Amino acid sequence: MAKKKTNIDGNQLCDLVVKGMQEKKAENITVIDLKNIKNAVADYFVICSGTSDTHANSIADTVEDEVFKGTAQWPWHTEGKANREWILIDYVDVVAHVFIKEKRQFYGLEELWGDAEIKRFDN
Repeated sequence: MAKKKTNIDGNQLCDLVVKGMQEKKAENITVIDLKNIKNAVADYFVICSGTSDTHANSIADTVEDEVFKGTAQWPWHTEGKANREWILIDYVDVVAHVFIKEKRQFYGLEELWGDAEIKRFDN
């Protein structure tokens, strides 16, 4: 029997993404609330780091599984699973970014939205 799709809001979806990241011990989990930013591409960016490309891939897989368990929805789009340095998991309202440390520092996504509310999670 197919699991019925569950509609949840962006905040609840964001919580599921964070839970998936925490399950695999992702580092420096950060949620950027973009709802009040004009022309933002999503309501939330959830960013974390993995210690290696294997760890980043494992985090991304667990995020997808956690969201599916809670909503019966797979991501609208994913990118970066081939090179596993920056994996993007797009749920439209919430976009998860799983980086290896060096790439996260290089791209500095947290610094792009100075007006956004940022929440950091302790490891």
